[in-house]
Amino acid sequence: MTAILERVLVDTEEVRDSLGLQRVNKFHFNLPPATLVEHALLNGEGHLTDTGALMADTGEFTGRSPQDRYIVNDEKTLHSVWWSEINTPFDTLKFDALHKKMLDFLEDKTVYVRQGYVCDHPDYRLNLTVVNTWAWHNLFCHNMFLRPSETELSQFESEFTIINIPEFKADPFVDGTRSENFAILNLTKNVILIGGTGYAGEMKKGVFSVLNYKLPHERGTLSMHCSANVGKEGDTAVFFGLSGTGKTTLSADPNRSLIGDDEHGWTGDTVFNFEGGCYAKVINLTHEREPEILNAIRFGTIVENTRFYEGTRTVDYTNSSVTQNTRTAYPIDYIPNIMQPSRGDAPKNIFFLATDSFGVLPPISKLTTGQAMYHFISGYTAKIAGTEMGIKEPQATFSACFGAAFLPLHPTRYADLLGKKINQHQVNVWLINTGWTGGGYGEGERMKLAYTRAMITAVLKGDLEEVNYVKHPIFGFEMPETCPNVPSELLNPRATWNDAEAYDYAALHLADLFRSNFAKYSDYASPQILAGAPLV
Repeated sequence: MTAILERVLVDTEEVRDSLGLQRVNKFHFNLPPATLVEHALLNGEGHLTDTGALMADTGEFTGRSPQDRYIVNDEKTLHSVWWSEINTPFDTLKFDALHKKMLDFLEDKTVYVRQGYVCDHPDYRLNLTVVNTWAWHNLFCHNMFLRPSETELSQFESEFTIINIPEFKADPFVDGTRSENFAILNLTKNVILIGGTGYAGEMKKGVFSVLNYKLPHERGTLSMHCSANVGKEGDTAVFFGLSGTGKTTLSADPNRSLIGDDEHGWTGDTVFNFEGGCYAKVINLTHEREPEILNAIRFGTIVENTRFYEGTRTVDYTNSSVTQNTRTAYPIDYIPNIMQPSRGDAPKNIFFLATDSFGVLPPISKLTTGQAMYHFISGYTAKIAGTEMGIKEPQATFSACFGAAFLPLHPTRYADLLGKKINQHQVNVWLINTGWTGGGYGEGERMKLAYTRAMITAVLKGDLEEVNYVKHPIFGFEMPETCPNVPSELLNPRATWNDAEAYDYAALHLADLFRSNFAKYSDYASPQILAGAPLV
């Protein structure tokens, strides 16, 4: 049936006309994964690994290029988009000219066209058409976006188009870009143009940025950069956290079903996944640490920028010679224990994860709604600094709403929606420190994963509802005095330091970093959000 649909649709001039692809040489439409893998191998785009996965390189760019991401500035976006270092305006006439140049470039080229959709909720579904020149990029879209049924394909009406041509390089002096590579969102014409980069994640995050505009601004629905799972009693939990905080690890629970690992919406009493796949980091991947991810790397899966052990087809996941940002993309049903469809009820608990290398934050603390909104906008973690010249001071990192790079609207817009939903559904919000205790990096020690899991389990089981809490004197959130399977002496961070005055100094320093970071948002923040700031 798939082959029949492909022949019918490929011969339909209406499809090519709608995309402006009348003059392409070969037009491959909705090819199945096996055929795309064959094409990728024949095109010299990658190699098969010993598990059957396709290994491909992204070229010069092994990650997104935030400085080269633009949003078309027009009547629709002029007063709604948060124009900032994150959202750079792009001229509408320049966009039209660049769009035409890209279509002209495709003349006599081979293209791979795929139809899919995002948002696993019938009221929010957004149909996509993706045009690629690389077969493995088209396979990436098959894996990452939701896959229509054959019946849905026969009635498919596209609402958004992505054109991704890694070989096409812009002329900055003519096209209005900063450099030869670019990713440009047109929220009026519903088109994303990507060129000059082979990093597949630009497509995924381009669509996420679109949803971060359309859902909150046009539909009053919260979009979230988070993972989510559901317990056997139907209780949903949501996990926010920047890279390295444990978001993927902690949301992967054998006793709970995964809704999704990265992008979600929250409407009414429902949390729903945006995607149909997972795009996970694989650097230092082992079966002991992430068995579900490792087992998902099989035929149909992509691994990016990895390398083989010499003389084999076995991937060496410790090899970072290309990049630390090695990744894999696979359909979500390649892992066990998932929700189908990818939806759950409104969350009972929300977790903000921070790897605090200063050793200041408690391992677990409960937030008020105002504190939740404040810390949501802050999006804090602290990474370990390099050791050049003996410097070991941690570096604080703040990313608004745990995904600043993908927010077309001002962060307070998302925080206001979150606060309303927390109040409406009486959600508990917890700040979890997966970083250091007993001192900062170099003096204290990393919080044991077993303790962090025990704290999250205690929350999910309701074991922290009746315990006593004490207020943190500087940040103001509530710290439980006891928690099952966690030593009580770990729960108050000041008590874990040998020098209490040194802790106070470090805590005041971190509080000052929070305040300094938040200053750029304070003019737009409500009194409730401002009340969530550190007390001192």
